[in-house]
Amino acid sequence: MTAAPCGAPASAPPLLVMQVITKGETGGAQTHVETLCRALAGRVRFTAVIGGSDPHPPLARSLHALGVPVQRIAALNNGLAPARVARAVAALVRQIRASRPQMLHAHSAAAGVVARVAGYITRTPVVYTVHGFAFKAGAPWPRRALAWLVEALCAPLTRHLVCVSRHELRLARCLPIAARRCSAVANALEDLPGGARARNLPARIVMVARMAAPKRPDLLLHALALLRDETGTEIPATLAGDGPDLAAHQALAQHLGLKAVEFTGLCTDVPGLLEQHGVFVLLSDHEGLPISVIEAMRAGMAIVASDLPGLRELLPTPEQGLRVPNDTHAVAAALQRLAHDPTLRTALGQAARERYTQAYTPAHMAQAVLDVYHHAATAPHHATRP
Repeated sequence: MTAAPCGAPASAPPLLVMQVITKGETGGAQTHVETLCRALAGRVRFTAVIGGSDPHPPLARSLHALGVPVQRIAALNNGLAPARVARAVAALVRQIRASRPQMLHAHSAAAGVVARVAGYITRTPVVYTVHGFAFKAGAPWPRRALAWLVEALCAPLTRHLVCVSRHELRLARCLPIAARRCSAVANALEDLPGGARARNLPARIVMVARMAAPKRPDLLLHALALLRDETGTEIPATLAGDGPDLAAHQALAQHLGLKAVEFTGLCTDVPGLLEQHGVFVLLSDHEGLPISVIEAMRAGMAIVASDLPGLRELLPTPEQGLRVPNDTHAVAAALQRLAHDPTLRTALGQAARERYTQAYTPAHMAQAVLDVYHHAATAPHHATRP
């Protein structure tokens, strides 16, 4: 992972950093923000601005519990309609002038646009964490072109760009931003109390993901149906997550005649859910560095995941997890191996857990982001106003 810039002396007063995120729903970027605020408590003073229509989103409750003041901007959402963006920028400018943060830290594409424009207006430096570029391979071409254009236009307004994986950092090279203003800092999660429990569970499958593109629960459903047809036995599976495609996936499961598949909708206790399952699956058309897989690694689970760049960084060897192409037969073959080999499930889970403890706990992430903050706070103003 590319090192972040060197930080300020330990005697420097705590920075006041405003976290800006598009939505406060349960998800990877939101978990990252909560983990970061918790890990840097006492070293950085945080305030937060959350977009979306939910007046009491889960992230707001979590941040309030940490003592982080939270403001809402309903006009900030995933869309980039000019009128809505203008309203969100105006609202954020008012929040900046009221709170007077020394820095903004934006997460996800829409918040990245709004925060960088507001930062330009108020002369506030902006750190932008990319949780997955929308112009990467696997996304539809029109979306890729628009996403690249938006990121290219906003890049000169970015004091520092943080990517969650080395692959995303390589993608950033096509943007008009100097390499010295880009870093790769991996996502991280706090460990479970007492660490991972011993696992001797049956091959019950769980997939935790938002029910929307680019996630591919449909591939899992087709693979489960294929295995049932070939073996005469259906492997039980739980699909946890909400989203606009939930009803379509439920209808597909019914159409395929799957009787042992449960859809939970939004899950507020992912660690508790993972404890009840033996195999974790994440299938997706593209990813940054998915926190759901880090959660499974932390829990010591056997993992089947799409063979994507971010997953190769998380699970670099076949001893740590089974990476598969997005093909029904390949997914089914991996699930069948795990269903019939409890020793393999245990070995994969232990290796994944070891990988988590070595690379994805919060200490390194927190220090790397703190170094970015101090570097961005002292960088020349031309990094914000080109």
